[in-house]
Amino acid sequence: MLAADDIGEVPAAPCCPESGDETKNTDVKSDVNTAAPAGSEQLSQGGSDDALLSYVSAFIEKEVGSDLKSLKTLGKLIEQMTESKVKLEEQVLTISSEIPKRIQSALKDAEESKQLLDEFLEQEAPLFSSISSHLLMAQPWMDDLGAMITQMEEIERHLAYLKWVSQTEELSDNIQQYLMTNSVPEAASLLVTMTELDIQLQESSCTHLLSFMRATVKFWHKILKDKLTSDFEEVLAQLHWPFTSHTQSQTVGGSRPAGTPELYSSLDTLFCQLLKLQASDELLTEPKQLPEKYCLPASPPVTLPIQVMLAPLQKRFRYHFRGSRQTNVMSKPEWYLAQVLMWIGNHTQFLDEKIQPILDKVGSAVNARLEFSRGLVMLILEKLASDIPCLLYDDSLFCHLVDEVLLFERELHTVHGYPSTFASCMHILSEETCFQRWLTVERKFALQKMDSMLSSEAAWVSQYKDISDVDEMKVPDCAEVFMTLLLVITDRYKNLPTASRKLQFLELQKDLVDDFRIRLTQVMKEETRAALGFRYCAILNAVNYISAVLADWADNVFFLQLQQAALEVFAENNVLSKLQLGQLASMESSVFDDMINLLERLKLDMLTRQVDHVFREVKDSAKLYKKERWLSLPSQSEQAVMSLSSSACPLLLTLRDRLLQLEQQLCFSLFRIFWQMLAEKLDLYIYQEIILANHFNEGGAAQLQFDMTRNLFPLFSHYCKRPENYFKHVKEACIILNLNIGSALLLKDVLQSVSEHIPATAALNEVGVYKLAQQDVEILLNLRTNWPNTGK
Repeated sequence: MLAADDIGEVPAAPCCPESGDETKNTDVKSDVNTAAPAGSEQLSQGGSDDALLSYVSAFIEKEVGSDLKSLKTLGKLIEQMTESKVKLEEQVLTISSEIPKRIQSALKDAEESKQLLDEFLEQEAPLFSSISSHLLMAQPWMDDLGAMITQMEEIERHLAYLKWVSQTEELSDNIQQYLMTNSVPEAASLLVTMTELDIQLQESSCTHLLSFMRATVKFWHKILKDKLTSDFEEVLAQLHWPFTSHTQSQTVGGSRPAGTPELYSSLDTLFCQLLKLQASDELLTEPKQLPEKYCLPASPPVTLPIQVMLAPLQKRFRYHFRGSRQTNVMSKPEWYLAQVLMWIGNHTQFLDEKIQPILDKVGSAVNARLEFSRGLVMLILEKLASDIPCLLYDDSLFCHLVDEVLLFERELHTVHGYPSTFASCMHILSEETCFQRWLTVERKFALQKMDSMLSSEAAWVSQYKDISDVDEMKVPDCAEVFMTLLLVITDRYKNLPTASRKLQFLELQKDLVDDFRIRLTQVMKEETRAALGFRYCAILNAVNYISAVLADWADNVFFLQLQQAALEVFAENNVLSKLQLGQLASMESSVFDDMINLLERLKLDMLTRQVDHVFREVKDSAKLYKKERWLSLPSQSEQAVMSLSSSACPLLLTLRDRLLQLEQQLCFSLFRIFWQMLAEKLDLYIYQEIILANHFNEGGAAQLQFDMTRNLFPLFSHYCKRPENYFKHVKEACIILNLNIGSALLLKDVLQSVSEHIPATAALNEVGVYKLAQQDVEILLNLRTNWPNTGK
């Protein structure tokens, strides 16, 4: 082998040229290439005179060209070429002197490296043979040592195995000794230790050791559990457990008869000792579970001492509500549901005041009252799981069962604080077969309810018609009952454990809304001829009310959560476009948008029909007013007092009567839309059919203005402060027709002088015209007949 010093003194490896020289060399080559004129490669490769002459000609042609004036630049060009030649010669000399030195240095380094490599190869041959012979000699020793190590590992495993057996036997002997001296707490503590050892051995492959450990734990657990359970039940019996009435619970919790302190002390001790057996009980006892189809949330077994306390109640429940007892009646689920609620209520005070402090003292996170409730609710779940298959095809019994279960769930959660994360009856109702039946029955009874409410004599009458403060929406009875029905359905399914089930109920509600809308549309079509009738208005109020309530529900937290759940489902299934998904995610739309849009469309259609109906009546009553002799009416100065045109009376009376009628029959928001739509149509009608169709002298213009501003506009003053703003065409036309002569002439001149680039907006605004265009004002001015005679 080589010495360490010999190995360390290795000559330096051949190194590459320094980076500076390499850079310099590169720069020189670059300069040479740059300085060389274009086409030099051709010159060097073809050394003929023709090629040289050709190259020189091309170069001069490029630099000088055909312009003779550029010949004076030849001097500078020759100087530049001379300088380039000198630089090239210097670079060639420099390179030719440096390259041989570098080549010699590289060859020297290569020779030194080759010598060093030969020396290493000479040293490697004896070293390799030495190592091979050493390994060959050591092989028998390695085989013997490997066998000894394998034996030692096996002995260690045997020792560990014996230690586990010994430790288990030692713990078992100690437990036996403690039980013989009646030291139950110490025995329970040792059983906890033995259970921990059993848990540690779960991953071991020693099946016999595992069986021995498990059998030992099971043996002592049964003895301790039976003894402690017997003692605990005896103490509970002395406390008159279980409590059959609320009065008994208060008596046990409040009064302190003789021996009570000792009893409660024993209760405390035994409860804590049973708690110590919890780990071994969970290890040995297979929990009783319902089938996986019910998708119950994972939950630990009920605490052992609470199990003991629940045992007599479980026994009573199974006695009364299983088998052939008269109390076990399919049609009376309220009996066992009410019984469980009563048991929870009767024992709440005792659990909170006596049991909970024990759990808090030992640092347990268990809530005694909720743990007790959870054990009783499991009885209900087992009962429902066995009864529901027998009731699925009896609509009345199944519906009654669902109603009672929902009432039970509501009281359980609201009164007794049962958490929604625990297993509940809603998990049983969410099972696929049961849930689909529930949806079917819910739809069936909802449709029946809709049929009955629409066929009722009071379907279109408001329940609160005599109470003005309450009857703002003027909601007919059928619409209010229908929305109450939807609200009840929401309350029934809002506690379902999964969002997918809630979304299915939401779809049911949307289907019901659409069905009700179709029914309202059918009734509306029957009433189309009486568009101002009571029933038609009641349908319109119903549509408006349903739409408003759905819009309010869209902002409810519950439906916003459903919207988020629906967004996730739609995104997974690619049901909606990216735009629709974005609108849902940004809350621009809601789960009821489709229904609201359909209802709003129906509402607008019905309102339009009413407006058209009233407008036709108004047009019929305005025939005489259209034929008024606006050219020959006396001026205002010729009349003592201005009065309404007699021909306008039918028009205004019809308008007044219809407004009063619909104000009484429509709710405020609908009536506001109605009169605004009517005012818009009436404004255009009077402007186009009466004003633009006639010419006006001074008296006619004044009379028109009086009829409009003192009679027509005030009809709408009950509904807004400035009704003239809804008759802008008529109002501004009256202004133009009633301008004094000077102002009218001036305005006419201004309008004639302006161009397209300089509009007459300022002049029109000055006289109070904002709506009418310039062309309209010119037409109105031409309708005036009271222009002065200019002699033309």
